[in-house]
Amino acid sequence: MNDTINLLNHRKSIRVFEDRQIDKETIDEILIAAVMAPTAGNQQLYTILRITDPEIKKQLAESCDHQPFIAEGKLVLVFCADCLKWYNAYKAVGCEPRKLGVGDLLLAVDDALIAAQNAVIAAESFGIGSCYIGDIMENIETQREILHLPDYVFPAALLVFGYPTDQQKTRTKPVRSPMEFIVQENSYHIHTDIELQQMLEPKSGEREYQEWLTAFFKRKYDSGFSREMTRSVSKALEAFDS
Repeated sequence: MNDTINLLNHRKSIRVFEDRQIDKETIDEILIAAVMAPTAGNQQLYTILRITDPEIKKQLAESCDHQPFIAEGKLVLVFCADCLKWYNAYKAVGCEPRKLGVGDLLLAVDDALIAAQNAVIAAESFGIGSCYIGDIMENIETQREILHLPDYVFPAALLVFGYPTDQQKTRTKPVRSPMEFIVQENSYHIHTDIELQQMLEPKSGEREYQEWLTAFFKRKYDSGFSREMTRSVSKALEAFDS
């Protein structure tokens, strides 16, 4: 196994950091890696907001489902799907761009998340841990106010970086589903109930499968934050509704 594959296989989310700053040169390398990511038509349909203001970090920690560790991040980046820059550039040279649609947004979200993952892996190569915060998609009105986001700019992901503590380094990475349930060949297969249990049961640990999955359903899928995320994304999509 080469170093890159080993890094990819062992990377896990880190939520507790050493009280140690990340130097400017390393941050620059992480950001360069992000903007060198694959991108649709070389458009780079994203804007990366580096959050250095401690007060804004605290506001994001609160607005993103009350997660205090966000404010402790040594590097905090918001990856925004940005359809506005190219739209305005087209208008500036006399083009008549059509109304932006949901397809434009999804393409920009793809770009933003690919860039974000490049940043994650670059950081990991320096021994710097990270955690994705999907909750940046919640409370869209609040996030827009905190970050001054206009229409056609959507916060796709928040990333928090820092050097992991020893406990975080040695913590076991959560189990992934067996490969045969994730990778299919040529066409989509709808899993049977038995196959779904075989796919998900490794994640349940010592708990009985049905009990674990029911609790997971309540904690994630049927949770207040999940419902709020759906509402917020729907609200953001209004600007793209053609």
